[in-house]
Amino acid sequence: MRYQRPQEVVEQALAASTADGQITVVVEGSEANLRWAGNSLTTNGAMRSRQVVVISFVDGGAGTAVGTVTRSGTPDIAELVAASEQAARDAGPAEDAMPLIAPDPDRGVPPGDGNWAADPAETSIGVFADFAPALGQAFGEARDRGELLFGFAEHTMRTTFVGSSTGLRLRHDQPTGRVELNGKTPDFGRSVWAGTGTRDFSDVSVADLAADVERKMAWSQRRVDLPAGRYETLLPPSAVSDLMIYLYWTMEARDADEGRNVFARPGGGNRVGDRLAALPLTLRSDPCFPGLEAAPFQVVGSSSGSASVFDNGMATPAVDWISEGVLANLIRPRAWALTTTAPAIAAVDNLILEQPGVTATQEEMVAATDRGLLLTTLWYIREVDPQTLLLTGLTRDGVFLVENGEVTGAVNNFRFNESPVDLLARAVQAGVTERTLPREWNDWFTRTAMPALRVPDFNMSSVSPAS
Repeated sequence: MRYQRPQEVVEQALAASTADGQITVVVEGSEANLRWAGNSLTTNGAMRSRQVVVISFVDGGAGTAVGTVTRSGTPDIAELVAASEQAARDAGPAEDAMPLIAPDPDRGVPPGDGNWAADPAETSIGVFADFAPALGQAFGEARDRGELLFGFAEHTMRTTFVGSSTGLRLRHDQPTGRVELNGKTPDFGRSVWAGTGTRDFSDVSVADLAADVERKMAWSQRRVDLPAGRYETLLPPSAVSDLMIYLYWTMEARDADEGRNVFARPGGGNRVGDRLAALPLTLRSDPCFPGLEAAPFQVVGSSSGSASVFDNGMATPAVDWISEGVLANLIRPRAWALTTTAPAIAAVDNLILEQPGVTATQEEMVAATDRGLLLTTLWYIREVDPQTLLLTGLTRDGVFLVENGEVTGAVNNFRFNESPVDLLARAVQAGVTERTLPREWNDWFTRTAMPALRVPDFNMSSVSPAS
């Protein structure tokens, strides 16, 4: 079968349409990865992928119906388009129906950030040319200390092509990289973690990651058992990002307006304008944020409370979700915006939390702590109560005791019960914001910049036997 460029697939699908409207999305991906265990590389590989999404819109008289069909690889485009149109004819009217976005600059449609005609961007195993030798040196140093390193490095490049029957042609190249490094003792009795996100690995320092692991392994040589309870706790940027991502994922205006999430106002409406954080913290997204660049327009395969297939191509400019501690905006597709006469606001694929003017590093926050806990990461985070956004989860790979400004040992793991909204209200100090890698959610969301947060009474609800 002759190779078809992604742009050709888009045009072929649009030409085959007999529906009242169509959007076709082709995502061309390439990935390179390294994996290691016990101070030795185990596997490396490179992969290619293609996903084709055809969204057909059919006016059935009672309203516009939508059918979406997705295929991987090199599908039969005529069959894919026919299946999408049949799915639309079998569906009822879509409640989020709106006119499809057209290429009108006056309506805020972005031009995209790439050349539509150019070949898809690619990555290769060569992205690790400097990383791999440095990793080998870290293996040797860990071996000399009697410790083991485990982990992986991954780099993906995804080029998204969006075409519509209205004439829209948008393209975005998205590089994404991540590294996770675990240090363990030979008996696996102690385990620590360090990680980072990156766009191209040029800014990844294996030496810094390995030094972080070495420092935490040294801290964990002394073990202290503590009971469940509320502790003054320093949440590092990675742990803060996992909690803020979950908060971000719940910021749907419709759920708030209809009383189904933590941003609902008692008695009706939403809490936009309410103070959520005691500190003047701003939670925001910006597709142009240095190092965390993301698509400046929406790409939506299926409708939900936070996105609509009718909004494909809608601009995603910078937005403050919480501004100086006050809830400023919620995610609102165009159809719900029209219903509520509020502005349509799209989600962006990055998240930044910051308090302007602060300069304290995490190390300085530790030095200012009389007695408390320093976490490393959180995992197995699950929602308990949507009305309060109460979450539960476990600490992982290092909970450290801080006494008189110094880390004096490692303590047992805990299960926690906390709401990120309540944490914002109770946090008493934020550190300087830095790019970080979430631990729990980095399969889905990697582009974050967060500060460390000091919470005076973090709820460790029970002791966990997890290591």
